[in-house]
Amino acid sequence: MFHNVAELEKIEELPGLRLQRFPKDLVNRLGGNGHDNGRLVAQASTGCEIRFVTDSNKVRITLSATDNDGDIIVYCGDFFHSVHRLPQGVVKTIRLDHPERFTGVEQEALKKRRFSNEVWRIMISRGYNATGIMNVAFHHIDSFGYDIKPPSKDQLPKLKWLAYGSSITHGSGAVLHHNSYIQHAARRLGVDVLNKGIGGSCLCEPEMADYLAQEEWDFATLELGVNMRTLFTDAEFEQRARYMISEMVNKNPDKPIVLITIYPNFADFSLDKNSRSSQANSSFREIIKKIWLEFGNKNLYLIDGRDILNDFSGLTCDLIHPSDYGHICMGENLAVKLQKILAEVFYKFERN
Repeated sequence: MFHNVAELEKIEELPGLRLQRFPKDLVNRLGGNGHDNGRLVAQASTGCEIRFVTDSNKVRITLSATDNDGDIIVYCGDFFHSVHRLPQGVVKTIRLDHPERFTGVEQEALKKRRFSNEVWRIMISRGYNATGIMNVAFHHIDSFGYDIKPPSKDQLPKLKWLAYGSSITHGSGAVLHHNSYIQHAARRLGVDVLNKGIGGSCLCEPEMADYLAQEEWDFATLELGVNMRTLFTDAEFEQRARYMISEMVNKNPDKPIVLITIYPNFADFSLDKNSRSSQANSSFREIIKKIWLEFGNKNLYLIDGRDILNDFSGLTCDLIHPSDYGHICMGENLAVKLQKILAEVFYKFERN
């Protein structure tokens, strides 16, 4: 019923169960070089979902945003249903009505694409603060006497994609989370997503590598480098990236793992070519390429981030996070490349 949720955290002083994307014992060990912001950002619920199936025509679900205002996006399968604002600190009950027109059309038109339309999907979207993330607690669900059950396997996508990376992978810059490039590419490919992006704190900690390597997924993307430019030397970055890639490959030898180099950003066009960010953009890309070549593993792939974000105007004015337009372009470009990889490894399939 809870997707991309590693733990439901109960805090004695607060009501509800907080949706956590990572285990608490892992969160409390994140950081490096005195940079411990990952311990805060990793607690974001953005990217978590509550999924269920019920015969009830009406459902009430009670949630709260614990630290800032934010949005909840509701889908019936792949069909958008509604958006709901959660004010900070307010326990709010949302009423969901089954779409009346679903019963008045040919059922073939509603047939399963990624998700069955019978699956309610309550998606935790973006917050309205500087980070754009939000923390959400689950309180209650009421189906008025009808059974509530988790979706069955045939109501869900066949493949599960684990996406690790920076705030860009987590969806920053997109107004709503479902516009992020990861979500857009997933819909194009017909796959499910475990979004493990950590804004400003994608540091390839060994503990994170160990955790991601043992999670359940069918293929993975690792967007590495941008958050480490000013915190680590080239040698330190290589050591961390190499350990993460090694763990992912060695623990999952038959699964496709795709390395994505730093996406274009302000540092690529900086007037100060000697700035650390500018130099690291270049050197970190080469380090990832070097590691990829050294592995020579048929299931380890490399994508240059510059081929995914290939329109610089797709960035917001901070010149690092994509806008909605940028995310959509990136999702389209990434889906084309991932489709070829997945077709080689798994099966031939049509993009949606």
